[in-house]
Amino acid sequence: MPLDQSPGAEAFARFFEAVHEGVYIGVLRPDDSFTLAANPYLKLIFGYTADVPDGDVRPFDPDRFVDPQARADFVEKLATGGAVSDFLLRLRRAGNRTFWVEVTAQADRPDASGAVRIEALVRDVSERKRLEDQARDLYHQLLQAEKMASLGQTISGVAHELNNPLATILTWAERLAVGARDETTKRGLEHILHESQRAARIVRSLLTFARKRQSTRSLVDLNQVIRETLALRTYEQRVANITTIEALAAGLPQAFADGHQMQQVLLNLIINAEQAMLAANGRGTLVVRTWHDAARDRVMLEIGDDGPGIPEEVQPKVFDPFFTTKEVGKGTGLGLTVAYAIIEEHGGRISLESRPDTGASFFVELPVSDIGVPAIGEALEARPAGRRLAGAAVLVVEDEPALAAAVADALRDAGYLADLARDGEEAIERIDARAYDVVICDLKMPRVDGTAFYRHAAATAPTLTRRIVFVTGDVVGTEAERFLAESGCRWLAKPFRLAELLRIVRDVADA
Repeated sequence: MPLDQSPGAEAFARFFEAVHEGVYIGVLRPDDSFTLAANPYLKLIFGYTADVPDGDVRPFDPDRFVDPQARADFVEKLATGGAVSDFLLRLRRAGNRTFWVEVTAQADRPDASGAVRIEALVRDVSERKRLEDQARDLYHQLLQAEKMASLGQTISGVAHELNNPLATILTWAERLAVGARDETTKRGLEHILHESQRAARIVRSLLTFARKRQSTRSLVDLNQVIRETLALRTYEQRVANITTIEALAAGLPQAFADGHQMQQVLLNLIINAEQAMLAANGRGTLVVRTWHDAARDRVMLEIGDDGPGIPEEVQPKVFDPFFTTKEVGKGTGLGLTVAYAIIEEHGGRISLESRPDTGASFFVELPVSDIGVPAIGEALEARPAGRRLAGAAVLVVEDEPALAAAVADALRDAGYLADLARDGEEAIERIDARAYDVVICDLKMPRVDGTAFYRHAAATAPTLTRRIVFVTGDVVGTEAERFLAESGCRWLAKPFRLAELLRIVRDVADA
């Protein structure tokens, strides 16, 4: 109701109604508030319609504040200072949706009861706050990226130091397994091999997650990867009342893949299925199935759940980056995108089938590898000799004496003539003195490393460069990867299986 009918009062009333900032006049008391006037824009930003009575709009009541202490600070600042400027508050709109406002206000002195009369301008700054938060998040991401880069360099050195002894352990375990006839000894060697490979996977996991890199591919038993992955979820599934049904085909062909990345794909698919079932039913049944599609020579995998299914209109978007149907903070929208990229990179395919209320199934297909891997105890069994196998000269360049000796002994057992060089400098002396059919060279060594050795060989014995096999504990995502790509040399990641090394040496010698 206007206080008077003067032209100035009418102009103020029009301004009060039309201004695009919230205007509030009222009294703040310790436990509540009383509104004298609230303009239409204030009602709008607090989620009220324009016809709501001014007295029903109480933006500074205690229950409007997300943080109760923020109200106490706000009232105290007004009472002691008589004014605030751009005071940031997080309040609740009608319907309890939260948002950010800035308040500029002046206040009278508090009365005996502690009540303060204020006149305030209120601005909705939610969008500005969101952009500021994004900028801060980006800054923290850049800091994190810098930390991860530094961590990656540290882990690279750690990987090299760990992979050398692991490679030695694996090599000796395979050599000893050849002659093992006692079941207890054979079982012990199997445990040594298994645990050494487990340690190697842990190192590769550190490299993958710390430096966002791919790791080395090898022949993979998909059923075994599935069993190991499901074992990681056993406790969570048990406490969440999720039953898993395994239908894994016997005699499934192996795939040439990165076992760690396959586990990452499986974890993404399994956890997605678990979350969907729990959100819909509080329990569920997960079906994991494999089979061999002989017609297309593909290994097939299905991860199926009995959750709510995925709506048809959403299905084309599930592999899109940052797309998620989960609540804020419960999903990045990258899990399925990463899985899709990994499978595509492996020459495979991932697809979705789902109908509402009948659950969802993700299908993964991978090309079958035509390479065989010998089992333990078969690693060093006699193989058909190539035309240059008998007596072929092999130079082992390795700065780890135990690993060098183990590899050289295994080569001699296989019928090769093996020489040793402790580093690239000694290797240069040896290739200058005599010819070698194959050179097995560590990439990272003191004094003269593998890259420098290769360049010397290219300048003095160009044909030898086609017969160099590099071994290294850390390649992907480093300068070494670019070097190996440019040189075209064969290479193995440490720790390697001895059978795989002998196969490559045989292929190079035969060539």
